[in-house]
Amino acid sequence: MKNLKSHFKFSKQERSGIFFLLFIIIGLQTVFYVVKSTSTSLEGRLSIDKEIQARIDSLRQGRSKHDSIPLFPFNPNYITDYKGYALGMSLEEIDRLHAYRKKNLFVNSPEEFQKVTQVSDSFLNHISPYFKFPNWVKNKSPDRSRSQALESDDYPRKKGESNQIKDLNKATANELRSIYGIGDKLSMRIIKFRDRLGGFLVDDQLYDVYGLEPEVVQRTLEKFKVMNPPQIEKININTASELEISKLIYISNTLATKIVDYRKNNGAFTSFGELNEIEGFPASKIDRIKLYLAL
Repeated sequence: MKNLKSHFKFSKQERSGIFFLLFIIIGLQTVFYVVKSTSTSLEGRLSIDKEIQARIDSLRQGRSKHDSIPLFPFNPNYITDYKGYALGMSLEEIDRLHAYRKKNLFVNSPEEFQKVTQVSDSFLNHISPYFKFPNWVKNKSPDRSRSQALESDDYPRKKGESNQIKDLNKATANELRSIYGIGDKLSMRIIKFRDRLGGFLVDDQLYDVYGLEPEVVQRTLEKFKVMNPPQIEKININTASELEISKLIYISNTLATKIVDYRKNNGAFTSFGELNEIEGFPASKIDRIKLYLAL
């Protein structure tokens, strides 16, 4: 026993050394756990970054497809919200063009288009080769006005055609076919769309007919206007069910579900502008859609 005890006898200096060694070991263990914890945290952050990167890649891919949209000759005076977005115009640029057109003014050259919309030179160089203006613009003379051109072969009219404005809600298929650019299929499609609406409330709803080019709509509205809009029962979006909301031609079943879900999560709608917060809502048609809604 005496020999065994001798192995556990330490001087004061030796005891200090052992204590210091234990302190170092504990310190290293602490550093190890801190580094491990930090590493785990970083791995979590990296996984989030991967998700963000995936979204960025998806947006880049979508933009790539967006840039690859084939272009065909078109009249820039009739660029719609969707057409402008597809071309790559900003909302401000599209709004400037629409404000200019509301004054019943037309752009007649790429330079004038840039002056009105303020698009960049590179964008103008990209799309201006596809601009297609009427022949009266290309061959205009001092005594030749646009109204005269509309009576020419640029916008053919049938013999005996009257310039009297007629009610768009009473137009027959035969009357619609008198418009240059509207044939059998489009005339029937307009009437079918009108029937589904229960009648046009405003002229701009004609732009919503599938396959009807803006230039053709413009010519149609020179002969037809909504003179007797129908009486409709508006849908209250704060109380209506998904089924009731989906009856509106502009709103799909999926979108109706999103509207009801938004209402449940955020409370009653206080303005129609809140509808633009819902994913997939056709914001460009809000002015037409709200004609059928009530708060």
